[in-house]
Amino acid sequence: MTFEEIFALVKERKEQMPEGKSTTELFKKGSHGIGKKLVEEAAESWMAARYESKDDLALELSQTLYYVACMMAEKELSLEDVYAKL
Repeated sequence: MTFEEIFALVKERKEQMPEGKSTTELFKKGSHGIGKKLVEEAAESWMAARYESKDDLALELSQTLYYVACMMAEKELSLEDVYAKL
């Protein structure tokens, strides 16, 4: 799955807010709750890079990217908004 596909999925979840989805519960917590998850996954990525396998690191980084997409959707940032800053 590409980042663009992840972002599209997250935006869809934010619009539909399907019951029983962890992403729905996260969006209910707003940017504070999303930010906490983002920081948690970033820290776990750092620790995986330092002490774990490449596969573990890839998993943690993929989760970090998911929460980046969630924050973007929450704050109504587009891919272009972020890509313009790269």
